Amino acid sequence: MLIIPAIDLKDGKCVRLKQGRMEDDTVFSDDPVATAQHWVNEGARRLHLVDLNGAFAGTPIHKPVVEAIAKAQPELPIQIGGGIRSLETIEHYLDAGVSFVIIGTKAVKEPEFVEQACKQFAGHIIVGIDAKDGLVATDGWANVTDVKAVDLAKRFADAGVSSIVYTDIARDGMMQGVNVEQTVHLAEYCGLPVIASGGVTNLDDVRHLKGHKGILGAITGRAIYEGSLNLREAQLLLDEEQF
Repeated sequence: MLIIPAIDLKDGKCVRLKQGRMEDDTVFSDDPVATAQHWVNEGARRLHLVDLNGAFAGTPIHKPVVEAIAKAQPELPIQIGGGIRSLETIEHYLDAGVSFVIIGTKAVKEPEFVEQACKQFAGHIIVGIDAKDGLVATDGWANVTDVKAVDLAKRFADAGVSSIVYTDIARDGMMQGVNVEQTVHLAEYCGLPVIASGGVTNLDDVRHLKGHKGILGAITGRAIYEGSLNLREAQLLLDEEQF
């Protein structure tokens, strides 16, 4: 299981939002490439990038920044989400050195697009499911649908999806702990590896997630930026528990 640092990009800077609200952001750095290097130095084995402007615009806004991070970290698996709505965008990111692309809104509105992407880019597609009270939210969390998160995940169980990133919007950026029950349930229900996101605050949250079948990793942002969770310590804990 991996602890995956999040680098959320807004207007060229590294920020964290509270519950996905673009107006409620905290800027942590104005140098995303240096931030990525910092987390690598702290022991990160994968990075989670989000193009926040892209998520709302419906098209990538931070391509140059993502490319710069990938170029600086050629050996590091990087996953990117936000505004990925075309096969051309996926191809561009993969060619730039990104390992995985996360399809979110498009997965809800056009599920067949995910299947097409999985065929063309096998092993590189992650579906991002953002949910509030178990229901899927789209367009940068601006719209909550009537689609159940577990049903959407199950829809892609046989499509060739690499994994699911599951974000509990109510917990995201709020430092209130991860929704372990919902996350584990999703993994068991869909049978795909799940990366937990939203609310990972301290070592207790990491302990609560570890050992559950199907949990591939946990994304953390505000906690490691503000210091309530030490990335190296958390990853070491998980590595020790595996033996």
